Amino acid sequence: MRYSQYFIPTLREVPAEAEIASHKLMLRAGMIRKSSAGIYSFLPLAHRVLKKIIRIVEEEMERAGGIQVLLPMVQPAEIWKETGRWDVYGEEMFRLKDRHHRDFCLGPTHEEMITTLVRNEVRSYRDLPLRLYQIQNKYRDEIRPRFGVMRAREFIMKDLYSFDRDQEGLNSSYQAMFEAYNRIFTRCGLQFRAVEADSGAIGGDVSHEFMVLADSGEAVILYCEECSYAANNEKASAALTSKDQESPLPVEKVHTPGKATVPEVTAFLSLPSAKLIKTLFYQVEEEIIAVLVRGDDEINDIKLGNLINKPYRLAPPEEIADRLGLPVGYVGPLGLKEKGVKVWADFRIKNMINAVCGANIRDYHLCNVNLERDFSVDDFFDLRLAKAGDECPHCHHPLAETRGVEVGHIFKLGTKYSTALQANFHDEDGKDRPLIMGCYGIGVSRIVAAAIEQNNDQDGIKWPVPIAPFQVIILPISTDQLPQAESIYKELSAAGVDVLLDDRNERAGVKFKDADLIGIPIRVTIGAKSLAKGEVEVRLRMNNQDLHWPLSEITSKVLAYIKSSTPEV
Repeated sequence: MRYSQYFIPTLREVPAEAEIASHKLMLRAGMIRKSSAGIYSFLPLAHRVLKKIIRIVEEEMERAGGIQVLLPMVQPAEIWKETGRWDVYGEEMFRLKDRHHRDFCLGPTHEEMITTLVRNEVRSYRDLPLRLYQIQNKYRDEIRPRFGVMRAREFIMKDLYSFDRDQEGLNSSYQAMFEAYNRIFTRCGLQFRAVEADSGAIGGDVSHEFMVLADSGEAVILYCEECSYAANNEKASAALTSKDQESPLPVEKVHTPGKATVPEVTAFLSLPSAKLIKTLFYQVEEEIIAVLVRGDDEINDIKLGNLINKPYRLAPPEEIADRLGLPVGYVGPLGLKEKGVKVWADFRIKNMINAVCGANIRDYHLCNVNLERDFSVDDFFDLRLAKAGDECPHCHHPLAETRGVEVGHIFKLGTKYSTALQANFHDEDGKDRPLIMGCYGIGVSRIVAAAIEQNNDQDGIKWPVPIAPFQVIILPISTDQLPQAESIYKELSAAGVDVLLDDRNERAGVKFKDADLIGIPIRVTIGAKSLAKGEVEVRLRMNNQDLHWPLSEITSKVLAYIKSSTPEV
């Protein structure tokens, strides 16, 4: 491809709307243009990257037994009402009516659609297992679309759904997809990590996210360097700390005037925050639940929400003061059950001896409070937000922390959708049984942004070779070197290399800046001095290494570099 005949509308200035590197660089490199908030046109460079990612995804899905379909993006409300998600999905769903006033939505996901299709076609256990996938646009009306294609309202997704006869079959499908996802992201040339994750609104009891590691990633990942444990911090747990080695002391009421927060109380009493019991109240329908965590811990709202499994909210202290007569800032667990409050506690509360808590009297706290002797709880759960430095739940080694961009998520759905939609099959005995399902998604357009977040510098993008829009850019310094550039261009193209020839009548500095900005892995510069020596100047964009290659060896060296930079799995 010749630059002069291509469409790469680069920008010199950073657009004011862009916040993160991938958004800035995709706009500056002429890869995307905004249509409206969270909706973008993909220009030729981005489209080439997308096609390469899609090819890798398709090859690995078919290698893992996936069969490609294409489902409607406009979905009837009836199937969503059958699963109960029409009313609970929320304002994130784009809803519309046809001319007959029937309700539809633009598909944010396709569990209902695929399950309905299979329900009407699969009859027998002989038809299983079945793994169907598609690559299609999805639509979610994000309340705050941002970061370019990273959090968009229209995006490209690969979603595969597995249908099996039993749990063993689901386990097999899940493992096949887990391995396929590892191959996909490896082949894309990305550094990534598979982590345990919360299943969220999709459902199921087991899921893993695939995270491209990047300092700018929204997700926090906790992982162990000694074993294989890794989890999103929404899901992560930690080993319990050992029980405090103290003898219980008598309760002591201490005057703490104006000291209502954890930092204020612990500083006043010269104690670590780990000695304090923090009490928070949640409204669940008409019920109040008090949740206890250590003073140095934060409540994990995802874990708490999964336990409650119905609408809830954090009750403001002023509301609790009015309803239960408890003073703002001085509330503790003593006497709560007598007030009709259900009390839940994080597991770490079990191991606290001689703790400090609110005295339920303004300006007072209690020291040397102990579980069972002084207060009791209804149940214990893992309720805290794990953090770096906690002990690994598998091997007790300290957990480390990194950040990542989620590009894939796989779920064991079980029978959530097949039961709701009555998607059954006949077993060997002729009995109806619900299909056992799994769901496996990849954010195809998100991979483009994630790859840039992981691979960029102050000059622009640094594409991994497997998904680069072009593998080589040939850059003649002036029109005098254009004939030699054309010769190299034809030679590399004939060898199957994706080549961009910068044949523009522009200053060399402009060409260099554009080459760095769009991030082509190999830049071959042809100048009079290097030609006189029978060689060309080469820059490898990933590490900005400058080399000199003999003219006679350009093709062999380019092919060798491409091969060495293309992971085999």
